[in-house]
Amino acid sequence: MCYAIPGRVKSVNKKTVVVDYFGEEKRAINDFYDIQIGDYICAQGGYVIRKVPSREAEEILSAWKELFFELQEIDLRLSRVSLDNNNIDRKLSHILDKALENLPLKKEELLYLFSLEKEESCDLLFKTANFLRQKYHQNSCCVHGIVEISNYCKQKCLYCGISLHNRNLQRYRMKPEEIVDTCVEAVERYGFQALVLQSGEDPYYTVEMLAEVIKEVKKKIPVLICISFGEIGLPGLEELYKAGARGILMRFETSNPELYHTLHPGLKLETRIAHIKRAYELGYLIMTGALVGLPGQRDEDIINDVYLAKKLCAEMFSFGPFIPHPDTPLGREKMPSTEKVLKVLSLARFIGKENAKILVTTAFETMDKEARRKGLLAGANSVMLNVTPLKYRKHYAIYPEKAYSKEAVESQIDEAISLLKSLGRAPTDLGIGYQG
Repeated sequence: MCYAIPGRVKSVNKKTVVVDYFGEEKRAINDFYDIQIGDYICAQGGYVIRKVPSREAEEILSAWKELFFELQEIDLRLSRVSLDNNNIDRKLSHILDKALENLPLKKEELLYLFSLEKEESCDLLFKTANFLRQKYHQNSCCVHGIVEISNYCKQKCLYCGISLHNRNLQRYRMKPEEIVDTCVEAVERYGFQALVLQSGEDPYYTVEMLAEVIKEVKKKIPVLICISFGEIGLPGLEELYKAGARGILMRFETSNPELYHTLHPGLKLETRIAHIKRAYELGYLIMTGALVGLPGQRDEDIINDVYLAKKLCAEMFSFGPFIPHPDTPLGREKMPSTEKVLKVLSLARFIGKENAKILVTTAFETMDKEARRKGLLAGANSVMLNVTPLKYRKHYAIYPEKAYSKEAVESQIDEAISLLKSLGRAPTDLGIGYQG
């Protein structure tokens, strides 16, 4: 997972390769391999992850070909949308028509969509977003793994269950060799090809230590490594990129500077944004977004959040619900509704329709057991499975009762694959996501 299906290289131009994928041509960046025309490769996030021996690739393609086109048919059927219903509000119909015709939507139009309350209107919004997802991304769906290496954090964010506010949390920190072994197992045993290494801002791990871990992982297995360690400094970003990391998950949480300062004592939004911008300059795939339903958050803030994610050249949008943790200062606040989160995912698809993948976050799945299915039918096309060792997983409690804190990796994979097949989604991930 992403159980990326191999593609055959049709052309090579310096670091960029064009790959034939069941008749479709897509591009990927090659940083690590000697690749020739005719070779088979697997790619993640637009990066070549490994060369695949011809015999192995042809066997995989033969097994997938018939199923792949069956899945396409299912996806096409589920992504149909019609605006011909006479009961549809004219204003809503006009805005959705613009979106379907690839015309830019005004901010006030997005605010109108976000204000929708009628079930029929919201359902049409979600279906339109799903149509756009299918139009620009076909039935591709990414399934990444996440390894939560430490729940120590030096920050005092008001909403986070692993912040210094939580004195009831049992802390843990994985040893470097444990991290490497976990990554190797995720790839060799379970088939993952993209892994996010995540922690709180833990001073124990120096940039040099993290770089050595990444180098060791890359030495042992072909995998796309994404980092999520918080603000490690601009030189730190460069060091980890040199070590082999190619993606970064760093949410800005809110685009409202005042709200950001309130929620993150001692921290500045501009510092966070500077990290994300520098990561993009270095060549990282950007995964970013915000929390939905924060106390003090306005509807306009949420629309600005989605715009900011696009402005930051997000390869993947990550918008999840605020879930109050009882051991934090915001523990008594309310979480947003499922519909509110789905509307944000749909608007993210409207704004980033051609380029961005959209993640169904674990937080959303914690809030609603059907969130993964609902999100994938509202414009999303990416999910994340937890491959953190079980003995640690329950302690990475950024919010209470986190989804998949007890499930074995095998059962998570079986559940994800079953759902993807029922929705006609194929676990493919070829093509450079953001083209500016």
